[in-house]
Parts: sequence; C-alpha cells; structure tokens
Amino acid sequence: MSFYQEVPYNDLPLLPPDQAIESASVLKSAITANRTLAELKGRADIIPNQSILINSIILQEARASSEIENIITTNDRLFEAFTAADQDYDPHTKEVLRYREALWMGYRKLRDHSLLTANLFIDIVQTIKQNQDAVRKDSGTVIANPGTKQIIYTPPEGEPVIRELLSNLEKFINDDSDGLDPLVKMAVIHYQFEAIHPFSDGNGRTGRIINILYLVQKELLTLPILYLSDYIINHKSEYYRKIREVTEKGAWEPWILFVLDAIRMTADETMQKIESIKELLARTIEEAREKLPARVYSKELIELLFEQPYCKVRLLVDKGIAKRQTAAEYLKELENIGILRSKQVGRENLYLNVPLYGLLSGEK
Repeated sequence: MSFYQEVPYNDLPLLPPDQAIESASVLKSAITANRTLAELKGRADIIPNQSILINSIILQEARASSEIENIITTNDRLFEAFTAADQDYDPHTKEVLRYREALWMGYRKLRDHSLLTANLFIDIVQTIKQNQDAVRKDSGTVIANPGTKQIIYTPPEGEPVIRELLSNLEKFINDDSDGLDPLVKMAVIHYQFEAIHPFSDGNGRTGRIINILYLVQKELLTLPILYLSDYIINHKSEYYRKIREVTEKGAWEPWILFVLDAIRMTADETMQKIESIKELLARTIEEAREKLPARVYSKELIELLFEQPYCKVRLLVDKGIAKRQTAAEYLKELENIGILRSKQVGRENLYLNVPLYGLLSGEK
C-alpha cells in the first residue's frame, strides 16, 4: 500500500502482518526476554505483601508514561496526592493519578472477562481523560514533529474505518491460533494501536496500558508491574523512528527487536528494584525493632509504611493496627527515630517514608 505522510492512512494493513516476522534474530531475542520476564513473575509472586510493589511501582509508571506526553508532575507531588484526602491538586498530578485508576480498572475487567476489547480501550481512555469521548469522528488529526511542526504521520480517518481496524486488532489480540510468540505479538499490537491512533487524546498512555494488560492476559505476569515508559523516555527518538519505519518501509524486525530489548531490560531493572525494596524493608524492620518502644513496634506496622511512600493515621486505623490517637503516637515515634518525616497537607498530617522515597526517586 502507498503511504503519504499528509494523507490519512486508511490503507493501514490489517493484522497479522503479511510477512514473516519471527526471524532467527527475533526468536533468539524473544527467548531471552521471555526468560527474564518469567524470572520477574516468579520473584513478584512470592512476595508476601504485594501491595508493597503494586502502589510504588504503578505510581512510578503512571508518572513516567504521562511524562512522555508532556504531562509532568514530581514524585513527591504524586505520592502526596495519592495519600492525601484533600484532592485540590494541579491538573497534571490529577491526570497522572487517573492513569493509575485506568490501569487498575482495566486489570479488574480483564480478570473478570479475560478479553482485551475495543470497548475496554475506550473505557481506559475515558478514565484517563475523564470524559465520554470515544473513537475519533472528526478529521484533521496529525502527528507532527514537535520542533519543526512538519507532519510525519496522518492516522486513519473516519469512524467506520477506525472501528474496523480496532475490530481487527481485537481479534488479533485474543486469537492465539497464529502461533506467534506472545512478546513478538505484543510488539505488533503496540505498533498497530499507535498507528490506528483511535482517540483524539490519550492514545500513547492507553497503548502502554494495553501492553501490560496483554502480558497479564497471557499469564506472563500475575501483577501489572512491568512498564516500558522509562525505557521509552530514555530511547525516545529511536522508539518513534522505528515505529515510523514499520509504516514507511515495513521494517518489522528492528521494531520488534527494540520492544524485546525493552522488555528484557525493564524486567531486569524491575527485579533489581524489587530486591532493593525487600532489602530496605528488612533493614527498616530491624532498625524499628531496635529503636522503637516495644508497645509501638510490629512487623505489620513497618510493612504498611512500604505500601506507599506516604502514610497517615487513617491507614493504620483501617488496617486494625491501632485506634486513631494511638496510631498518631506510633507515627510520631517513627518520626522520632528518623524513618518518617511529617508534612502538613490541608488538615492532615502525612508521614513520608524517607528511605523508600529516596529509593524510588533514585536519590542516594
């Protein structure tokens, strides 16, 4: 099919690709990526309190994925907003939190129905954007170079065309009869969704959520804890160039190898982060046992401090660790020994787990 940058790509080829995409290089890379991903799954599955991973890692991903779209907030602002009852935060921070909400909504629906569908994609983008927009109906959507403003891609146009392409993508995702390696298939899915660009806004973030849900659907992960956004940020020009080369040249192999490398390296980094969190938790438990009054210390209390970087009295009460006044005393004791640092937010006192925040933010 002919491709012209300034013409809507209504001839975007349907899936599966009309060429062999599992070359020897691709299959070799897929074996390594699958092995690393399986190791990550195994390590995550045996952690007793998995909330320790879920909240921290997902919030990091929400921030990074949104940053790709120039929706910027700080780690501290995000972690604070996640915990505080007062939700009077800037629009960017709220939108990042909605990304997390959209991911969890998608995860729950996938667990209930086992399918990734176009309707689920619409639910995801509507949750992120907090509107009722669905498939694009208007013309004029283009992808342009942010510096030169030159048009580099014009996605398909017309609701019937977009819905037909989404229907084909949905069938490709949920039908395993093609025998493709799931990680190779994920690379194809990600390209196709980006190329369809079905929504007026939120396509990139929705596509990255689809990635992780697909890995869960294929039981390559139990929890949604592998995210490629940091890798994309660090290789942004290469990411967009390889996507364009699939469109312009049918160059599937370089794109698939890029995604497989991203999966392998991100899985390895996530394992390192899990180990660092586990080691920090163990050290903090030991420190708290030595320094806290016996009436205050419990392993359950210290583990709660690792479920998210900020803690507050209500979280201790909800966990049944202590009643309100006693919970406040416990948090003050933890501040006294330097594990927590208090911060007034609205009418609440929040307590930052200083070592955990430093680990997640890459601070020494």
